[in-house]
Amino acid sequence: MRKEVAFFDSVEGGTDPALVSEAADRAAALLVRGARASSDDEVADRLLHLADTEGIEAIAEVWSGSPPDSLAGSLWRLFVLRQGVHADPVGIARDYEAGRGRADVATVVAGVADPPGPEQLRTMVDEVLRGIAGSDFADVLLRAAAFARVVSAGRAGHSERAGADVVRMLDLAEQLEAAGHAELAGRLA
Repeated sequence: MRKEVAFFDSVEGGTDPALVSEAADRAAALLVRGARASSDDEVADRLLHLADTEGIEAIAEVWSGSPPDSLAGSLWRLFVLRQGVHADPVGIARDYEAGRGRADVATVVAGVADPPGPEQLRTMVDEVLRGIAGSDFADVLLRAAAFARVVSAGRAGHSERAGADVVRMLDLAEQLEAAGHAELAGRLA
């Protein structure tokens, strides 16, 4: 007797990208919007427990492929910015200070008069990634965007750091700013 093999059972591969995307979106919504936006409090508790015990890196990995104009994508970009601050706080602080002298901070991002320094950014992003920020997520995105713009301006002044690194930081700033405005308009999902 011949055993029937289902078509998809015979295909080897990684995790279904649609499932990864769904998990990324759900994790992002639970962290930013909280369990109030979800009917599944137990999932939110498990997610926050995972972040506390395994580190936010375990959750952030699923956000990495998310588009910048999504909730998950904006969290990935905040995570990347946070990792940069943690990896080189002295260099980021130097770039930030140099950028403050080069950028007109009042016009970096409308409505953000004073971008945070590295330590304030680290605290602010950590709070979001732990699900604390909730209703002021747009402010977090806009302040992080302003911070990234100032760092980019500071890096542009260093000949050894000019180039692709400056462009990437500026792209990150623009993506965070766009996400912040989308959040203000109620379109960030």
